[in-house]
Amino acid sequence: MIKHLGGAAIPTGFDVPVEPLRRAAHYTGETGSIAEARDFAAHFVEQLRTEWCARMDDRFSDDVMLVVSELITNADRHSNGPYILELEGTDTSVTVAVYDSSDALPLRFPKDPRRIGRHGLEIVHALAAEVTAERIPVGKRVRAVLGLAAG
Repeated sequence: MIKHLGGAAIPTGFDVPVEPLRRAAHYTGETGSIAEARDFAAHFVEQLRTEWCARMDDRFSDDVMLVVSELITNADRHSNGPYILELEGTDTSVTVAVYDSSDALPLRFPKDPRRIGRHGLEIVHALAAEVTAERIPVGKRVRAVLGLAAG
């Protein structure tokens, strides 16, 4: 913390860099994993509200839950092994990353209201400010960054 006395800044020794709130969970893909991931994300959002004083409305919270649901569902359906959900947040953004064992990158299909299913990545792209997918040594990581509105 810095005190200002008569225009002079005096360091008090209490300055501590603030790290983003980070949480991760491992899922086996057993029945109930998607619901567990949503519960984990709901708890994370509540921690972000209380620990970071992040101002977010219920709609933003619902958007985070939807992105978690879509990315975890994709990992559950398309990988042959466990997956990891990693969440990182501040008062300005929430990042949802899902790691799984498949190295096949997800496909984003063109908008088609007549198509049944396969809209997950389209939904994620609509809600997130940034979406990336990359191969990693053990499979892939799909990452979505959702921005909080200022103020």
